[in-house]
Amino acid sequence: MAEPRTIGALIAWARGTLEQAGVEHAAQEAQWLAAHALGLESHQLATRAEQPVVEEGWARAKSSVTRRAAHEPLQYILGTEEFCGLEFRVTPAVLIPRPESELLVQEVLRWGGDNKKAVIVDVGTGSGCVTVTLATILEEARFLAIDRSAEALAVAKSNADRHAVGDRIEWVQGDLLVPLRERRMAGRVDVIVSNPPYIAEGDWAGLQPEVRAFEPRAALVAGPKGTEFHERLLRESGEFLVPGGFLLMEIGQGQFPAIRQTAEQVGGYTPLEVLADAAGIERVIIAQRLE
Repeated sequence: MAEPRTIGALIAWARGTLEQAGVEHAAQEAQWLAAHALGLESHQLATRAEQPVVEEGWARAKSSVTRRAAHEPLQYILGTEEFCGLEFRVTPAVLIPRPESELLVQEVLRWGGDNKKAVIVDVGTGSGCVTVTLATILEEARFLAIDRSAEALAVAKSNADRHAVGDRIEWVQGDLLVPLRERRMAGRVDVIVSNPPYIAEGDWAGLQPEVRAFEPRAALVAGPKGTEFHERLLRESGEFLVPGGFLLMEIGQGQFPAIRQTAEQVGGYTPLEVLADAAGIERVIIAQRLE
């Protein structure tokens, strides 16, 4: 097909290219990619269908569409994703925020939001979406965000600055709760929240190419069982939580029974509560340290 010279022709070409590549929402994504490449809002495209596309704009659009046709996630191409109504920068260094993770924010507010000066620790912060969102709401709380990846922390910091909460979050590179021990925070944390890796190694090959080929494996795969990080957090969090403090974790489908069994073996918590997401999948667990 000849190179498109108008916005309308560009969108038609982009849609056809994405459809041929098997992209599910090709029509909508063609609009978003065209608008991004041309520096326009999506709603402006319809009234400018006959407007010529300059060579630079076409080159940007061609690059973006080609990347998406290769199943690179749309969010990495556009550079942002919405979470809890806020826009977050995302790069291949971080997991793309998912709508189901918004349950973590809701539950932290439900269980720990009454304590306006709570100490809240986000383990595996990634893009910072959970911590930053909470910081925009809980203006007096203290936040500590931990991640093993320096690249992820850089993205998270940029998102905190974007939403003007960067001065209220301490960013720490480290493995799970090790930084808390280094800071002698035993018995001083009100809430520990985490969206840890929860995919089993055997399930990796079956994931969508957008996930398997582009998102950070370390943020997704936990180990042979998929619950290894949850088990570690259950074993180690009791040392740092205040009596009555909360550990909230996102989990994978079907993992609740195994995680509940671990909690019972570890002891020190009230019976776990589990919350289902919009699809009815058990998604967030809440463990409260015994008083």
